[in-house]
Amino acid sequence: MTALTKTIKKIVPAVVSIVVAKTLKEVENEIPKELLPFLPFEDSYLKIPDQYLDARGLVKVGGGSGFFVDHNGTILTNKHVVSDSRAGYTVVTSDNEMFSAKVLARDPIDDLAILKIEPRAEKKFPIINLGNSLKIELGQEVLAFGNALGMFKNTVSHGIISGMARTIHAAPDPEKPEQEIRGLIQTDAAINPGNSGGPLVDLSGRVIGINTAVVSGAQSLGFAIPINVAKRDLADLEKSGRITRPLLGLRYMPITPELKTKMHLPVDRGALVIGFLPEKPAVAKEGPAGKAGVKARDIIIAADKKDITFEYTIQDVLENKNVGDILDLEILRKGEKLHFSVELTERK
Repeated sequence: MTALTKTIKKIVPAVVSIVVAKTLKEVENEIPKELLPFLPFEDSYLKIPDQYLDARGLVKVGGGSGFFVDHNGTILTNKHVVSDSRAGYTVVTSDNEMFSAKVLARDPIDDLAILKIEPRAEKKFPIINLGNSLKIELGQEVLAFGNALGMFKNTVSHGIISGMARTIHAAPDPEKPEQEIRGLIQTDAAINPGNSGGPLVDLSGRVIGINTAVVSGAQSLGFAIPINVAKRDLADLEKSGRITRPLLGLRYMPITPELKTKMHLPVDRGALVIGFLPEKPAVAKEGPAGKAGVKARDIIIAADKKDITFEYTIQDVLENKNVGDILDLEILRKGEKLHFSVELTERK
């Protein structure tokens, strides 16, 4: 047996499939009325093909993957897999046992969620050890695990880390607009729909990332959230019973040389505090930045004495901050440099 197959045999038992299901009535209520005349009904009930119904008669509306991080049934997955508060979630283990799952927490920023299932009798679930995503290297071999296409359990793909600290635009929550997601691990190990939430593992069998996204129309371009982000969420949950993320309370646009020219700005780097819609102002009036005195059209040029650039943004700053921390902002306002101390509050 090779080292590769040993690692696969070690990991597979700890990977789970997550089935998202709703009652038939809930599905009917969500269908746009203009489509109802074109759908198959039988005795006033929507006719759903058997392959989309589970053993309880619920309609399967989605799915994904996850993995155990403790022996008592705590599971890491993607937020977008379990984003619907009206749905029910069932975890299917590698040996085909089914458990009803409870969502313990959803990360308010990153595409991460934590589930819990209750073990039966004295059962202990197999786990995967968590690695350190700060120690990964370009070109190192990795394995991606998951429930590919929602049909093929225990799927494994092999590849390398083909990029680090990548930025993409995606919607971690299907009901919300796209947002910029930074710091992702890029891999050419195949990540298919249904793999979302599964582990990206190094050859020693440690999780270094959580599979989260693919680029439509591209080949060999998959992305994973670094495991250190999830470790922070797990620590938050253990400490306070929820995931806490800091809020600054402003909207901004990274400044580039092109933006400087287009908007006649005095600098070619930093973050321009700006809003685009009346209901989404540049600065939240009762938010931390607003209370500290930050205003629309201010340019944030440094945070905690570190320059803000296109590569190092406000979002990067907040990744390393906690609720209650004081953030020192250096701001350029009408040619004058100002300093503001902002106490970060909790993002809801």
